[in-house]
Amino acid sequence: MHSFTIKNFKVGPKEKLTVISGPCVIESESHTLKCAEELIKIFKEFDLNFIFKASYDKANRSSIDSFRGPGAKEGLKILKKVKDEFDVPILTDVHTPEQAKDAAKICDVIQIPAFLCRQTDLVVACAETKAVINVKKGQFLAPWDMKQVVDKIESLNHNKIILVDRGTSFGYNNLVSDMRSIPIMRDLGYPVCYDASHSVQLPGGHGSHSGGQREFIPTLAKSAIAAGANLLFIESHPDPDHALSDKASVFPFSDLPRFLSEIEKLHQLVQTFNV
Repeated sequence: MHSFTIKNFKVGPKEKLTVISGPCVIESESHTLKCAEELIKIFKEFDLNFIFKASYDKANRSSIDSFRGPGAKEGLKILKKVKDEFDVPILTDVHTPEQAKDAAKICDVIQIPAFLCRQTDLVVACAETKAVINVKKGQFLAPWDMKQVVDKIESLNHNKIILVDRGTSFGYNNLVSDMRSIPIMRDLGYPVCYDASHSVQLPGGHGSHSGGQREFIPTLAKSAIAAGANLLFIESHPDPDHALSDKASVFPFSDLPRFLSEIEKLHQLVQTFNV
């Protein structure tokens, strides 16, 4: 399996667990900076790698009236302030080939959303930036189908790839997580991340917006670690009930310390089994 460096730590087999966390969307500059500051304080208490995540545009909202964020130009300015002030690695998602280059100038990791993982022009544009690419398996794909996505990225001589599972959709406002996806995608030669917050979504479950079952985030995250996940993706928020996006599936800051303590110990145990 490929290993590579993100800022000052490595991702790959036998490395520390890396957790990607932060608000689903940039709600404001002050809110984003405050979230980053608080998360850094929380993560300092644990032997885990941390990447701060926030999206500048949620382009796949259920309703035309849903809050999408400040947009690429303003959003990237805010993320640069987070990076400059806190010296923390940053992840954000991109939706068009044109966005990839600008995002890669600021962010350590650029993310290809699940719905867009087969968009060849976007995948190639991300690979051309040479940034680390966090690519989510489409809810409509089998895990072995991600080989075609890997092949597209590798065609640009790029191998800093993280493959992400975020559940599989069979319709009817639900997602199912099959933990076999983790070893299957690891066999493609790259670190695998499990997106525990989006996997508990109930897509479009409330008609004009998605529902979610955040109470199952710990259960699924621990299962993924046991199956060999190298990273976890867990969107978080200081006040989930008032989050402007995915409020039913973001994890509360107040519950993070206990949860991080549990997954840190579990990951260390799993490592002894050479998973």
